[in-house]
Amino acid sequence: GAQPSISNSEGDLLFLLDSSGSVSYYEFSRVKEFMWDLLQPFTFGPKDVQTSIIHISTTPTMEFPFDRYQSAEALHQAIRDTQQLMGDTNTGRALSYAKEKLFSDAAGARADVPKVLVWVTDGFSTDDISEPMQQLKDMGVTVFIVSTGRGSYLELSAAASQPPEKHLHFVDVDDLPIITKELRDAILDVIQANQLHAVDVTSSSFQLVWPKLLSQETDYYTLEYAPRDDLGKKRTEQVSGAHTTLLLSNLAPETTYEVALIPESNVHYFPPQTTRVTTLAEEISPAQVLISESGPHSFHVSWAPALDSVISYQILYGPLPGNSVKLLEVDGKHNSTVVEKLTPNTTYLVTVTAVYKSGKEKSLSAKACTQEEGSKVRHLRFEDMGPTTLKASWDSADGKVLGYRVRCRRQAGPSSVLSVSPQVHSVLLTDLASGTTNKVCVKPIYKNQPGRRLCRMVHMQPATEAQGYKHRQRV
Repeated sequence: GAQPSISNSEGDLLFLLDSSGSVSYYEFSRVKEFMWDLLQPFTFGPKDVQTSIIHISTTPTMEFPFDRYQSAEALHQAIRDTQQLMGDTNTGRALSYAKEKLFSDAAGARADVPKVLVWVTDGFSTDDISEPMQQLKDMGVTVFIVSTGRGSYLELSAAASQPPEKHLHFVDVDDLPIITKELRDAILDVIQANQLHAVDVTSSSFQLVWPKLLSQETDYYTLEYAPRDDLGKKRTEQVSGAHTTLLLSNLAPETTYEVALIPESNVHYFPPQTTRVTTLAEEISPAQVLISESGPHSFHVSWAPALDSVISYQILYGPLPGNSVKLLEVDGKHNSTVVEKLTPNTTYLVTVTAVYKSGKEKSLSAKACTQEEGSKVRHLRFEDMGPTTLKASWDSADGKVLGYRVRCRRQAGPSSVLSVSPQVHSVLLTDLASGTTNKVCVKPIYKNQPGRRLCRMVHMQPATEAQGYKHRQRV
């Protein structure tokens, strides 16, 4: 429904839209609806909110620059007209493109307004995102991430602005409306026009951001801040007039600070700006324990956050039920380890204990299951055999395999299932429409145990690209 209009907000809001072949047409449509619901109440224009979209694909593509659409009606139509590009999920390239091209005068971005990035992802990227994302955050961009897939909590929480509980959301694509208001309010906190505000709040620090007010080389800002309950402990910082941000650190956890920004100019009078910021509770590790990369004889254990106050971690693990427990010790600088020499098809209780420099300890447990030995095929790959035909090949699964079942879910056309003998490790998939993305799964069949399927998404090139066709390996 219609939302109350939001004015007095000024900022450049960039959507990083996953337009790759790993996203279905339905998911892409739902994300477009979510984008418009998020933007609907804002006022758009050169003195209000401006927005732009970058597609994540093989090559990053700008859908439209920030200053293209200055009305809600025009922007709504532009979002509805946005088409999925397919291709690879090169998120890192899209982030670098945003830094170099989009947050610039040429793309309609404004130098003196807050910058916000909203990345909607299915949790998968084919290239590294850490370095280009950090470069954007170093530019003062506030990063919100919405993961509609499983994704890695550790990777995405590191990529989002801090704290992750405010800037990172995991939600099914059909449940996006649940987080719309919460995310909009968080964005609003960043883009309130001409206001001193804090971002990246932690238990011991926060980043202050304010609009550019001073222009003379001799002008400067005085920043005063003190705990609200003890104003006598006021501290003062001075920065040049060229600055629009300052990191305040060595703060007390769970403390509300009164902050005043005083512009000092010999030419114009600027009234002081004030804000109130409350630091977070002191971080405790581990707050999250995640199990991944489970195999028949091992699994990967990771935890977050990794704090300087922790000197070591102790990992206790043992099968359930049972009293047999083993211990691994990990240096406090690391936040993951591999547990090995395990029994297949067994449930383990894993407890991660942080040992702090103060002598205190904090523990958190999780259950982990090892896989059935030899129950999955390996290395599913594809080879072009014609404009609408692929050859799917795989390496055999371990154990006494009775055969393999190959299922192809076509984006256009009916699904198909093929059953082959245990000696056959490849099939031909036909009638695959050009320009479509199809899901292929291979599952080994056993007599006394269920086999686990291995699935891959494969994209068929559009028909216009079929000229001069050559066989090539798909991975």
